[in-house]
Amino acid sequence: MPRMLDVSDEVRSEIGDDEADRLLGGAHAPDSYECTSCRTPGDAFQEPTSTVLFVGEETAVLAFAHARCIPSQVVPVSEEQLAGAVRSISQSQGDPALGPDAAVPPQPSVPAPAPTSVPAPTPAPAPNAGRPGAPGQAAILGITCGLVLHGDAGHASLVVEPTGPVGRPGNTTGEDEFLDLLQDAGFQPVLDLDKTPDQLPGWSVLVAMGKLHAVLQPSAAGGSTGWWQAHQPLQVTDAWRFAANQLGEVTMYAVPAGTVGRQPREDLLRQALERAVALGQVVAASLPLAGT
Repeated sequence: MPRMLDVSDEVRSEIGDDEADRLLGGAHAPDSYECTSCRTPGDAFQEPTSTVLFVGEETAVLAFAHARCIPSQVVPVSEEQLAGAVRSISQSQGDPALGPDAAVPPQPSVPAPAPTSVPAPTPAPAPNAGRPGAPGQAAILGITCGLVLHGDAGHASLVVEPTGPVGRPGNTTGEDEFLDLLQDAGFQPVLDLDKTPDQLPGWSVLVAMGKLHAVLQPSAAGGSTGWWQAHQPLQVTDAWRFAANQLGEVTMYAVPAGTVGRQPREDLLRQALERAVALGQVVAASLPLAGT
């Protein structure tokens, strides 16, 4: 019986046609696996299975997931996360020769990055978001995860706020163009916080291994690329995950630096967003959920 395995064009281009064909033919592919997204068992003979390639600067890890949880894709991650994954493979296989910088062939058991406890929000570089007005500084985005009511329904939301002005490449005036950049990408001004914004094609929120990994945007070469990526996967609440899974999407709000800040409670987060909406300082979009 053939395995029900999906290798996307994006993954195929990374691993090569020969390796992709070997996977589809049964070589290096698992009979059973632990889903890299929901962490529950999967059976490649009984249910559609996605190949997910986590790629760092020097190391790549091929993982497997239920197709219902996450599509086959390439996910850029930090080398630290992949080093943790390689260590977990080494420990599980008892192979002392496999070091953190070794290339990782496809494995029957899906490795996971080393577990970490990271309080949200955690700022992370966003190289594609623009550049701050001050010379020599990299754009730093902070992300807050929380439930925001749209009417009576709680929506899993991300509030993105840079630590300083963000300008277009080449802008040295210090003018903040963060919201303009996002509107160019399709985000819309928020006039009423109770209304769910339209979904933005090509963008998505990656939740893998039960944690928030990245916000993905369309790549000029096809597929997706990271717009924002966590230094380490961010832990989200069970309520946030449930709401995201129930609707299959996450609402992303973006505000200029100094508008919302880090709020300790969701009611305070909403109040801060309402003030920003009244000032015309919020853009948003609904982003499909990739993973669970």
